[in-house]
Amino acid sequence: MDFPFPILLATRDVVVINKPAGLAVHPGPRTPRSLEDHLPALALSGFIPVAAHRLDRDTSGCLAVARSRRGAKWLSAAFSGGGAEKLYWATLTALPATDSGMIDAPLAKVSTAAAGWRMIVDAGGRKARTGWQILDQTTKLVAFRPETGRTHQIRVHAAHIGCPIAGDPVYGDGVGPMRLHAQSLAITLPDGSRLAVSCDPPADWPSAPGPESR
Repeated sequence: MDFPFPILLATRDVVVINKPAGLAVHPGPRTPRSLEDHLPALALSGFIPVAAHRLDRDTSGCLAVARSRRGAKWLSAAFSGGGAEKLYWATLTALPATDSGMIDAPLAKVSTAAAGWRMIVDAGGRKARTGWQILDQTTKLVAFRPETGRTHQIRVHAAHIGCPIAGDPVYGDGVGPMRLHAQSLAITLPDGSRLAVSCDPPADWPSAPGPESR
């Protein structure tokens, strides 16, 4: 198999990879090269593997890929029906005042000719909830558990509470690489089986906390 990125789990129907930061999941005007270029290497039959969800270009970590039509159906049901549990780690530019909490702030998409599009907190937007817990005070490392899956949800919510993600080019200072990592992913499939994987942040991140924090 000529696949260039770490494979965390592989079955006949589902693959979970560790996506590197800097690689878009899908091609676009500014990202003609993307993860999609590499997914055919994961194929077992005539089905071309597809990403079951997305991570922002500058977010690294666990990404689920459907390897069959059955896998695509299973993963779609899991991600749309609450069967996917996601945990992210992020380094923030400032820490919240308390050790943990829940951000409940609906999100909407706005667009202007000058600045392009972005997500904002808006009372008329779609429901968005993100739990958070401080993992390390010194490195400002925080765990985020999104209960919903809105675009840029963690990034906007972190900025909303006055603690933008370090390096975020849209909602933060944009200084250095963006420090957001999909640390673990657990998926409950229709047959009741559960797939669970995790992966460490890139090597240039500050030291990670011990296993008890995961």
